[in-house]
Amino acid sequence: MSTLTTLDAVNSIDIDVGGTFTDLVLTMDGERHIAKCPTTPHDLSVGFLNTVEAGGDKVGLSVEELLPKIDIIRYSTTVALNRLLQRQGPRIGLLTTEGHEDAILIGRGAQWVDGKRVAERRNIATQNKPLPLIERDLILGVRERVDSAGHVLRPLDEEDVRTKLRLLMDRGARAIVVSLLWSFMNPAHEKRVREIIREEYKEYHIGFVPVVMSHSVVSKIGEYERTMTAVLDAYLQQSMQNDIGATWDKLRARGYRGAFLMIHNSGGSADIFKTPASRTFNGGPVAGLMGSAYFANKLGYKNVVAGDVGGTSFDVALVVESSVRNYTFRPVIDKWMVNVTMMQTISVGSGGGSIAKVDRGGSRLEVGPKSAGSMPGPVCYDLGGAEPTVTDADVVLGYINPDTYYGGRMPLNKAKAEKAIREKIAQPLGIEVIEAASLIREIVDENMASAIKREVHMRGYHPEDFVLFAFGGAGPTHMAGLKGDIPKAVVFPAAPVFCAMGSSIMDIVHLYEQSRRMVFMEPITEKLVIDYEQFNRTVDQMVANAHQELHSEGLDVEDAVFSLELDMLYGGQVNLKRMSSPLVRITSQADAMAVYQAFEQEFSDAFSPLVVNKPGGVFLDNFVLKVTVPTWKPPVPVYPLQSPDPGAALLGSRKAYWPSIKQWNDTPCYQFELLQAGNVIDGPAIVEAELTTIVVPPALRLTIDEHGLGILEERK
Repeated sequence: MSTLTTLDAVNSIDIDVGGTFTDLVLTMDGERHIAKCPTTPHDLSVGFLNTVEAGGDKVGLSVEELLPKIDIIRYSTTVALNRLLQRQGPRIGLLTTEGHEDAILIGRGAQWVDGKRVAERRNIATQNKPLPLIERDLILGVRERVDSAGHVLRPLDEEDVRTKLRLLMDRGARAIVVSLLWSFMNPAHEKRVREIIREEYKEYHIGFVPVVMSHSVVSKIGEYERTMTAVLDAYLQQSMQNDIGATWDKLRARGYRGAFLMIHNSGGSADIFKTPASRTFNGGPVAGLMGSAYFANKLGYKNVVAGDVGGTSFDVALVVESSVRNYTFRPVIDKWMVNVTMMQTISVGSGGGSIAKVDRGGSRLEVGPKSAGSMPGPVCYDLGGAEPTVTDADVVLGYINPDTYYGGRMPLNKAKAEKAIREKIAQPLGIEVIEAASLIREIVDENMASAIKREVHMRGYHPEDFVLFAFGGAGPTHMAGLKGDIPKAVVFPAAPVFCAMGSSIMDIVHLYEQSRRMVFMEPITEKLVIDYEQFNRTVDQMVANAHQELHSEGLDVEDAVFSLELDMLYGGQVNLKRMSSPLVRITSQADAMAVYQAFEQEFSDAFSPLVVNKPGGVFLDNFVLKVTVPTWKPPVPVYPLQSPDPGAALLGSRKAYWPSIKQWNDTPCYQFELLQAGNVIDGPAIVEAELTTIVVPPALRLTIDEHGLGILEERK
């Protein structure tokens, strides 16, 4: 694994498993190749190996010939969330502090609507608390108590632990979570409980059970969120082991001997066998965001909207002033609030597979959030789907060529798509089929454009200051409609597999968090009173943990970059701000002032200089150590500009319906791979790529820039 610590070129495979397709980017001898195959929900390892095989075909190698040449495989997946939604986890037993057995059942007030869509939240009368992942008789309290400073108030009663443990096992527990009060301040009791469990049920026993300690998963304040994070890790551990273990076994059997990394929702990647399940949620969209940030920097764009239109969802994230340090600190996974740090993205149920239906009143068309997925998929797939989808509408409108879809390997049935839209949409609404197809497309585009507009405006920015990166299989097809007020949209040659491409440039990143409430600036006097010794001791312990983990993964600590982020707030306020500390350690008053000034600047930028409250004092709540091991990144190519005439890439023409002019038009079609830098295409036009289609409506223009990227904007 030492090859990962250099910036020399490496051969890599990056795979993103989505709800409809599994995407691949193969980097071989400095060149990128892309491929995708249908996701196989019954066994993700099948779709994984199918995609690797498709990538091997690109370079003329079998899987057995390709894998020994690969240095690193990175993997992002939604398998954890899928298993959670399906409630396929084992029975979990929870040992907590006596008297606090009902904490996770009581939850927080927002638990009634956590994870619900906005429309559902508004209808409060119909809301119910989610069914707990752990049954009440599998939650037992043990006699012990540690206070908020880490002092032991009540020693651990070990015999009581053994009694409660046997009771949990008798009641059918197949995994144990240990979450004791203030364990992140003093984990001694949690560690001893784990030792007792191992004494009672050893690794070689048939009744061996996994044990998850809350302080190991989340070393932060917040009993409910910390416990639920540990519960989710225990709940998903076995299913993820089965899915990922099967993939690993097949890779090893085919000759792979390199590193196997999992994309984390914090913006990096780490060894797959050292990754908790809770860190893998949203890995694909985060990879897309990190890829967007990397290419935005290379292309000179400071503000970017990353829009990923997949088969089942539309994911949105922002790059602002070349930074992606926008976090969700207490995200909701399914219906459970947890305490892991995630890069901030939003997801709406709009995509190529989103199902269109007429509401119960028979007068309004709805598109999504339900999706046809990969099986049976849209009606035009001819695999048994009966509900019309966005992809069916695109086929009926003439935008997608049924004969060349998915590189010609999946011919589409246009007649069935028309029939489904006629029977399910057009006839109930009393309109023509083409009007119904246009309406489906209009609604899904508006849903996505509204999601972008909300995200941009809610953060206090203007869409006019951004550029849209449109990716995902359906992103280029719908980018003209979803960009809204954003003046320019960019499409990459690897747009259909952009999240996998994003993971190909991601560094190895570990995050270490530790809650430690400290007074940084004294109220009223505004004197900096931070305790240097305690501050540095906390950081040093996190650094020591990082060194140990890097060594265990075979990584060279000398190649690692250490940076510190701090969660801080002003007294009398509730808004925490995670700021980037200019220093890792504080050894003088000047150091403390530098840290405070950085906090004040970032706080002012985020909330307004008017709410800076120095008389209220400044408090430090949480330490975050970020350890980055850089990896090699392929350069962005530059091509000489050619003639504006795209004639060499012209494939012919076909009829397509354009709602803006309300008529069918004999529309020129071009091959994206044959276009050259400098070519200009005025709409209406259709540009076909191997794995996607770019739709250029009237009044818009597509220009190929010097990097081979498509730039969609208004005609000048």
